[in-house]
Amino acid sequence: MNIQELTPQGQQPEKWIERLARFGYAAKGIVYMIVGLLAVMAAFDWGGRITGTEGAFQAIASQPFGKLMLFLVALGLLGYVLWQFVQAIKDPEHQDRGAAAIGRRLAYAASGLIYSGLAFSALKLVFGGSSGGGDGSEEQTATLLSQPFGRWLVAAVGVASVAYGFYSFYRAYSNEFRRKLKLSQVSANTERWIIRIGRFGYAAKGVVAVIIGYFFIQAARAADASQAGTTESALQAIQQQPHGAWLMGIVALGLIAYGIHLEVQARYRRISP
Repeated sequence: MNIQELTPQGQQPEKWIERLARFGYAAKGIVYMIVGLLAVMAAFDWGGRITGTEGAFQAIASQPFGKLMLFLVALGLLGYVLWQFVQAIKDPEHQDRGAAAIGRRLAYAASGLIYSGLAFSALKLVFGGSSGGGDGSEEQTATLLSQPFGRWLVAAVGVASVAYGFYSFYRAYSNEFRRKLKLSQVSANTERWIIRIGRFGYAAKGVVAVIIGYFFIQAARAADASQAGTTESALQAIQQQPHGAWLMGIVALGLIAYGIHLEVQARYRRISP
């Protein structure tokens, strides 16, 4: 029996990978929009709270039919995981060769591992367990620190996060993400807004990633897992600066924009498994 026989109605497996990938982008976008919305509400004392991915899961689960909605989000994240591993293994978009391509594939694989952990955290919450609070960074960092060369491993995570942050700044500045979107069917005005929202989103995500990376580097220097960075701790650090409520509000709005951009990717991204 081949893989084509395992797909419903004889459809090609690539089509199902595409559908799962789009579902995954949509689910990831929902999580970012909730994190951003809660932070905006917290910044201006509207009843929200500063949180990360796990807090977003809890917010979803607390709604009517929340466990069902969270289950769908978890399935979507697993679809996103599948797409990340497909990109890591097959390079379906035929990106640059050489060291840059290897680095990109490793980044896709790392993203797949990260989001698989988040998906299973969501499923654990759905089926009655505790997701553990936070984003799991402290526990994972403690595990890394206990390994040989553990400090260097944690520092490498921090450097990678900072590098990803600056790459996000580059994407915001260059509109590089535009080439992966099929926007021929939208109006010129809609396309301009899609680009603006995407740029704002990538800029905000870059800020958060750089701060998270800094915290990981500090955790490596001190050999202290409690200093590991999360989205929650990054937003808290912004809030503690002069005019912190406004700064955090702007970054939080950017995370909402990034979530909206992910919904755009769910609809318009070029996906060729």
